[in-house]
Parts: sequence; C-alpha cells; structure tokens
Amino acid sequence: MQALIKADFWLMFTSLLLGSGSGLTVIDNLGQMSESLGYDEAHIFVSMISIWNFLGRVGGGYLSEVIVRDYAYPRPVALAVFQVVMAIGHLFFAMAWPGTMYIGTLLVGLGYGAHWAIVPAAASELFGLKNFGALYNFLTVANPAGSLIFSGLIASVIYDYEAEQQARKHHKSLVRIRRLFEVASFSGEETVKCTGAICFFLSSLIMSGLCAIAVVLSLILVYRTRIVYRNLYSRTLK
Repeated sequence: MQALIKADFWLMFTSLLLGSGSGLTVIDNLGQMSESLGYDEAHIFVSMISIWNFLGRVGGGYLSEVIVRDYAYPRPVALAVFQVVMAIGHLFFAMAWPGTMYIGTLLVGLGYGAHWAIVPAAASELFGLKNFGALYNFLTVANPAGSLIFSGLIASVIYDYEAEQQARKHHKSLVRIRRLFEVASFSGEETVKCTGAICFFLSSLIMSGLCAIAVVLSLILVYRTRIVYRNLYSRTLK
C-alpha cells in the first residue's frame, strides 16, 4: 500500500504500460502486419521477435547493471534508452519500406524484452523485497492492459477501418453480377483483409508516440530517484 501511493510507482507502471503494451501490440499483430505487406511466411517474424525478445532481456539486464554499478545512476535510464529504440522500431514499421519489417522486428523485440529485465530490478531497489512478489505481479498487469488498449482498441479498429475502406473501393469496381457476392463477403460472412502499408501506418505512428511518452516518464523517474541510487551504489564506484 505504501508503494501504491508513491508517484514513482505509478511513473514506472505507466511507463511499462506504454512501452511493453506497444511492443505486445506488435507481437499480437505481427502475422497480419507481415501478410498485409506481402510476406508469405509470417512465422519467420514471430520466431525472430522471440529471439530478439530474449536477447533484449539479457542485454537490458546487463546494460542496466553497468549503469547502476559503474556510474551509480538510476536504472530506469536504461529503460528510457530501450524505449527510444522501440520508438524507432515502430517508425520502421510505419514506413513499410522493403526490409523494414526485419529492422522493426529487431528493434521492437529488443526493447520489449529489456522491459522485463529492467523493471523488476528497479522495483526491488525502489520499493524493497518484503512484498516484491505482489509488487512485481501488480506491475505485470501493465502488459495485458496495454495489449487490450493498444491492440484491441487502436490497432484492430484502425486495421478493420482500412480493410473496410479497401473492400468498399473494390466493391464499387465490380460488375453488377458479382456485386451481390461481394456484398455477402463484405457484410461479414467472410473475413475482409487489408493489404498495403496503410493497414498499420497510423497504428505504428501511435505506438511510436506512446513510446516517446514512456521515455519522458522514465526520465522523470530517473530524476526523482537519482539520490536513492547514489546512496545504494556509491560504494561500488571504481
């Protein structure tokens, strides 16, 4: 309860919600994203983002340890760095140029994984280990909450809207005999799919903007906790 009334806790929670939520949105929609851009084997990107996710956890944990032990600087600065990386990755998804799917998958995967190495360690340092299990699991609520909001209410809605617009244009271009068939398809009996960069362009820009907000929140947390980390790790300075 002491943690729940602290501004630092909610800064961390909101930053995690924006960062990891935007990353999980990509993971949830990676199949449709690759399909809309003409890639036949979406499972390749799913495998790749899983690998980058793992490496992000290892790299994020290592970088944050270097920051706190060698410089006695707040651990959330590493979180801000990886959120910048994620913001750039989302921009690559939005551009949808040839090959940018691979770069976006790399950057977002690394950034998403880093959240789950940095946040638990920072939470233990700032709020202690007495109720760490409860605190950590409360923080993990940010993951499904972010996915529900960003994937379910933003990315999916925009995708469906763009798919509907494309279906309407295609529908109007058909001859009258085929129009009845297309009406049945458009009305929901068959899944309407979106193709092209426009499908996730706006969603990716929004996700990039959310990551930018997360960076600001992480830097505010860095400023507020700099004395705490200085007291914790000043003895480890070389």
